[in-house]
Amino acid sequence: MGSVAWRTVWRAFPGPVGLTAWIAVSVPLPLFAFEVSHRWEEDQNVSTALWWALAALPVFAAAAAAKWTRLTGTPSARLTAVGIGALVGVVLLTGTVAFYAWIMPLGGDLPWAVLGGAAPLLALAGATVGHLNTSRWPTGRPSTRRRTILGAIVTVIGALVAPLVVWWGAEDSTVRYDEGRYGFVGPYYASTGRSGIVVLPAAGRYAIMGMGVAAPTNPDCRVTGPGPTDERAEHVTTPPSDYGDDFASYSWVASFTVATPGTYSLTCRAEGEDANYTVGDLPEIRGAVSSMVHWPLVVLWLLGAVPGLLILATRRRSST
Repeated sequence: MGSVAWRTVWRAFPGPVGLTAWIAVSVPLPLFAFEVSHRWEEDQNVSTALWWALAALPVFAAAAAAKWTRLTGTPSARLTAVGIGALVGVVLLTGTVAFYAWIMPLGGDLPWAVLGGAAPLLALAGATVGHLNTSRWPTGRPSTRRRTILGAIVTVIGALVAPLVVWWGAEDSTVRYDEGRYGFVGPYYASTGRSGIVVLPAAGRYAIMGMGVAAPTNPDCRVTGPGPTDERAEHVTTPPSDYGDDFASYSWVASFTVATPGTYSLTCRAEGEDANYTVGDLPEIRGAVSSMVHWPLVVLWLLGAVPGLLILATRRRSST
């Protein structure tokens, strides 16, 4: 294909509004639906998350095929239109699979058999329907005013949802966590105003876990012990929680580092008289989300706002 044809192929891909819809269907929606429909101690499997993307695949492939047919004005080129529509759908699904493979690896294995077998058939079927029913797909573009309102709404919602996505994704991508084997602090384990005793077997980094919903996720914890150690624990910006079982739940709220093994004193000040904390090994979280839980909230807000900002940035060009 020539350069003009390739530019048309590029234009057949979803714009900022379409990409926002795909991201919403394939990432936040599956995580939210699982969160509200399952018990808090259950973790989502990657295959259940990808079902949402597979269900949306034929719709986006159909839209791409219809858009290609309108742009080229050649409704008889069925094979090309269907191929382009299927290609767009497969590319979108590949991006989602990569996200769940490297950014937020949920539990379970990727369903390669389903992805390799059903996905191309769904994409081809959707693209065929889109090509044969081009006239039934909406062709008008929203006005600049409507696109501005949409972009503003998406910007706000995206910024608010991004920390929740990181929170839920980190929980479901956790391979192992420690409920606390090295010591405790709180009214259940030490007298009021006194520190808890923590016995650490090696130098390194440790996690402070809040116990139950009564333990705030932003405690002011300080560790003192052998040598010059007097360290304030670092908060986890987006604390993964819902660890544990029916007996007790835990949240990873902070971390600290010690240079030598030994017996340390841990003091945690937090609102609420029933705030109890325990110390254990760091949770093992797979993928890039293990680092994202430490990112400043403003970074997560900006990341979530990107789709809406793209809609706002392209509103003038799209309305002309």
